[in-house]
Amino acid sequence: MELSVVIPTYRRRDALPRTLDALAAQTLPAERFEVIVVDDPVEDDPAAVGDCVQPDRRPFAAKQLSRARRGVSAARNAGWRAARGALVIFIGDDILLRPAALEEHLRCHEREPDERVGVLGPVLWSPEIRVTAFMRWLEQGIQFDFRSLSDGEATWTHFYTSNVSVKRSMLAAVDGFDEERFPFLYEDLDIGYRMAARGFRMIYNRRAAGEHLHETSLDDWRGRMVATARAERAFVNHHPEFVPYFHDRFRAAMDGPPGSRHAARAIRFVPERAPFVGPRIWASADRYFSRELAPSFLEAWQGAAS
Repeated sequence: MELSVVIPTYRRRDALPRTLDALAAQTLPAERFEVIVVDDPVEDDPAAVGDCVQPDRRPFAAKQLSRARRGVSAARNAGWRAARGALVIFIGDDILLRPAALEEHLRCHEREPDERVGVLGPVLWSPEIRVTAFMRWLEQGIQFDFRSLSDGEATWTHFYTSNVSVKRSMLAAVDGFDEERFPFLYEDLDIGYRMAARGFRMIYNRRAAGEHLHETSLDDWRGRMVATARAERAFVNHHPEFVPYFHDRFRAAMDGPPGSRHAARAIRFVPERAPFVGPRIWASADRYFSRELAPSFLEAWQGAAS
């Protein structure tokens, strides 16, 4: 067993079977990897998750675990600690890995066997879903920031557990994810920072791609901003050497000129690098969407202070 794929899941029985089917279609032989699905026994239905996992019907070794504590950090810790592979790959329960993804992760690690090396694969919107202008905006450093990367080196700040692999020994060296301080959100950034203190670096491999089978909306993210504000406040309190990224971004958006709703809609069709109009339209859209999310974030930020 060379690789262990760890998948935390929470109420995604629509996508989880598709995620597992994509793993069954990998070019890497099934006997070379296992899949560990970690459910939430408190707020989800483990029996229904088991119906999705169906370990006896999978070509690869598969098992289902239950997290001992709430939060995705606890789920990932349960998964990697039960892993048999020397290499652990974290993906989301709504990520459809393209057929060569696992093989590409493994190939990079074979070239870079040092435990301090991880591999990041891109996460792209699935062609099955309608990508809105807001979802395009999320790609600009809000949800992910793959646009700033080229094949080769990434940084620890890009440790996105939607599609990333790391040696199990490296996870053990930092005692995994911080379940207490960061049960959900900013847990990736925290563990990336702690691993970087031990010399951790990442390779970005465009060929190790996954497709995100998850539509989301501006309203969804208004709700998410409450948890994001609390997590960011906890992160900068624990690591005071960092500036609060979202707080400063949203504070600047509220203090600056408003953006245009028409520009926000137009970014579906106008590339950011389009001559003359592209940068202006995208800048206006950024101000618009930032202002839409800022109030819920800033209110929760103030609440977290008390």
